[in-house]
Order: sequence, then C-alpha cells, then structure tokens
Amino acid sequence: MNKKDYYEVLGVKKDATDEEIKRSFRKLAKQYHPDVNKEPGAEEKFKEIGEAYAVLSDPSKRSQYDQFGHAAFQNGAGGASGAGGFSGFDFNDFDFSDIFDDLFGGGFGFGRNKRKNKSQKGADTLVRIQLDFMEAIKGCKKTIKIDLNDTCDKCAGKGGFREKTCSTCGGRGRVVVQQNSLFGVFQTETTCRDCGGLGKTYEEKCNKCNGKGIVKQTKEIEVEVPAGVDTGNKLRISGKGEAGKNGGPNGDIYIEFMVKEHDLFERDGSDIYIEVPITITEAILGCKKEIPTLENNVYLEIKPGTQSLTKLKLKGKGVKQVNDRFTGDLYAVINVVVPTKLSRSQKELIKELADTDLESEAEIKKFKKYLG
Repeated sequence: MNKKDYYEVLGVKKDATDEEIKRSFRKLAKQYHPDVNKEPGAEEKFKEIGEAYAVLSDPSKRSQYDQFGHAAFQNGAGGASGAGGFSGFDFNDFDFSDIFDDLFGGGFGFGRNKRKNKSQKGADTLVRIQLDFMEAIKGCKKTIKIDLNDTCDKCAGKGGFREKTCSTCGGRGRVVVQQNSLFGVFQTETTCRDCGGLGKTYEEKCNKCNGKGIVKQTKEIEVEVPAGVDTGNKLRISGKGEAGKNGGPNGDIYIEFMVKEHDLFERDGSDIYIEVPITITEAILGCKKEIPTLENNVYLEIKPGTQSLTKLKLKGKGVKQVNDRFTGDLYAVINVVVPTKLSRSQKELIKELADTDLESEAEIKKFKKYLG
C-alpha cells in the first residue's frame, strides 16, 4: 500500500524543527480526534497523523526515514514495530495527555497512567552557520548568538517563592469535573488550573519570569566545528537548547553548516578538483608545474603531449572525513590554454611549426578517413 509522505501528513517542511513538528501534530490531532470529529475517515486520518508523528518526533527514526523513506520500516527494518512497519501503530506508546487535556479537560488517555507534574524535555533548536571553504576543510571555532527560553535564574525555574500545597487540588495536580450531557452526567479528571498540574503554588510570584519559570535570553555558544564538514552536515550540541518543563532536561541545539564555494578548489565528497592551466609549449614538451593544494604547494609532473581534460591524481591530498582517518584525493584537471594574442615573432614560430607534419597522430588520421 502506498503511504503518504510523513512531512506532508503533518503539513511541515523537511527541515522543520522538533517544535514545529510537535505544534503541527497537536493542531491536527485535535482536529481529527474521533471523539471530536465524526466525519467519515477522521479516525483513519487521526491514526495516520499519529503514525507520522511517531516517526518524525524520534531523531533516530526520522534520520532513517529521511534516508530510506517508508522502506526503512518495512520487513522489520529500522526496528519499527516489526514486519509491516507502523501498520499496527499503538497509541499507548506515546503520552498525549497534554493534547487530550486541552480537548476534553482530561479523562481520555487510551489506558495511560496519568502523572502530575510530568517533566518535559525542552524544545530543540536549529541554527544555520555559514563557513568559508577552508574553515570547513580544516575545522574551526565559531561563536553563535541565539535567543532561547532559559530557566529563570531569579526563581531557579520555579516561578515563585514560598512554596505551598495547592488548596484547590490538595497537591494532586488534578481535579474531578462533573459535566452534564444528553447522555447523562459524566465525571472527568482534568489538570488543576490553579497550579497547572504541579500540585503546588507560591505565595509570591516571580516578577522576572511572571511565574512561568522561563525567560527569553540571548546566549553565546562556542561551537567546535570538526574538520571536513560539508554543506548540509549537522552537529548536535546536547542540552543547550530550550529549557525543559517541570525539571525536564534542556533540548538540544542542531547546527547545520552552509559552506561557501572556493575560487579555485571544487569539492566532491572527500575529493578535491582543481583546474590547472598550462601553455601549449608546456603541453607539447612537458614540464613540472607548481600547483596549490589544501595544505601547501607541490610540483606536478606534466608529461610531453598532455591533452586538455587529462586528470592527474594526487593521493591523500583531498579532504579528511569527519571523525575518520580516511582522506580523499586531489585531482588536477589539465586545461591547455590557447593564446588569443601573439607577438610577430611568436606568429612566425607558429607558422614554422605549421609547415611541419603535425597530422600524423592517430586521432587526426581517423578523422580524415571519413572526409572522403
């Protein structure tokens, strides 16, 4: 069965951050939940949304999906729910409590255990850094400035001072709400609005974070760029992202690199290509040509009769792979430059050369054979 692209299902781009994916999932899950949406196909759509989120919210599964698509989860590949991928998607594996609390005021959870004061990891953040060509090749240090939601240093993230047990829920973090409907009276358990599910309140609210425990701050972070990175490569800085909630760990920062092009060198993975211009006489007679490499200048032997587009390999003069001992090669691509301006004496020499037999080469003979 053909499956829809998970990014399309959630309505996000392929470079979406974890927070963008979660936000889109929450919106769609509320829209298509079968207890809210009674239209035909809503339940299947809801399961499809949950399946997409289960993959894209997990860094490992998302990486596999980006590389192999749905094939990553077929026939047991990638460790996803056994054979058949996510066809047997189980909502019990995920905690949707915050979504269902928003929808129904609690009471729905597909059999999960409700927990008050549940800690949550902070959101991940994506930052793009532009590097010069040689910075990417050799590695460097970069300092980035980034605006993040950080733990309030005045109240240590609590949101207030002089803690006390919430009088509304008695410290449980949840309260029972009675609702009347056409089918009778229902009792549902919902998050306590006075303490936000924490089970505690404070006599004095922190005026720096306005009771939220989190403030927006600009941080400077030093990034150690490893040698050999290329455009599109990402580096994860663990625990430096958005502050977590209720004591949860900070999110991560993902650094994506964008590398500028070089005037002379062209990169292809771990290999480097460089165009080497030589004169007609150097091509005919041969020579030793000094050329630049990523490290220093070296002399390249040009054999007599070398043609344009000839590739000469310098082993081990390419790019060192990130976190690996392997180093690529450098390829010098010969370009025989034909002069466009000649002095009178140079023209005379060329005419003398033209009077000699230069058409004995096999390529010329083969071409003339078909002229008739």
